[in-house]
Amino acid sequence: MAPLSARIGPSILNADLSQLHEESEKLLANGADYLHLDVMDGTFVPNLTFGHPVVKCLRNKIKDAFFETHMMVQNPQQWIEPMADAGVQQYTFHIEPVLDSVADVCRKVRESGMKVGLALKPGTAVEAVQQYIDSADMVLVMTVEPGFGGQKFMGDMMPKVQWLREHYPALDIEVDGGVGPATIEQCSKAGANMIVAGTAIIRADDQAAVIRDLRSAVQSAINHGGQC
Repeated sequence: MAPLSARIGPSILNADLSQLHEESEKLLANGADYLHLDVMDGTFVPNLTFGHPVVKCLRNKIKDAFFETHMMVQNPQQWIEPMADAGVQQYTFHIEPVLDSVADVCRKVRESGMKVGLALKPGTAVEAVQQYIDSADMVLVMTVEPGFGGQKFMGDMMPKVQWLREHYPALDIEVDGGVGPATIEQCSKAGANMIVAGTAIIRADDQAAVIRDLRSAVQSAINHGGQC
């Protein structure tokens, strides 16, 4: 069983989307471990971002980086094949709109060659995901309401992270929403090892230093058993 690793995935939602390739290359050059691509359909969440054509164009420019799509969509089944074709490696979808077919969606994602991520809105109990964890590679605990960047971090989501880490010591656990230097200690000590940060990295004067500091906090918690 592979040991947990600290990974930092900037959310490009806060970047200049007219310069998506350049902004993404800059983030990777500054030490990002992967790119977190927020896909919103205007239905599951009120906002609208970009879809598989944009992701495919980005993949044509960036050959080697790990792409995770965070599918904030009402019908995640609809976009599995297009995102696989676009070169996505991990397909993270919300369980809320598909509670009666989560296992089926997981199977289809895996059959398409992508890793499976299961995402939980703040109002969704962590136990809701329990029966599907064997089918998943990662669980994403949202620390803001999905749909918009720049929201305030919800520290009261940390018990979900702690519960997952206690019950599934080897599971990749991601947090997304309002995460930055001021909140990373809460996330790392609770047990998150994959960190999505948007504004805190994108708008930093020194992106590399922020990424390095976030990763260091998480890796330190892993190394010293600070994770529950």
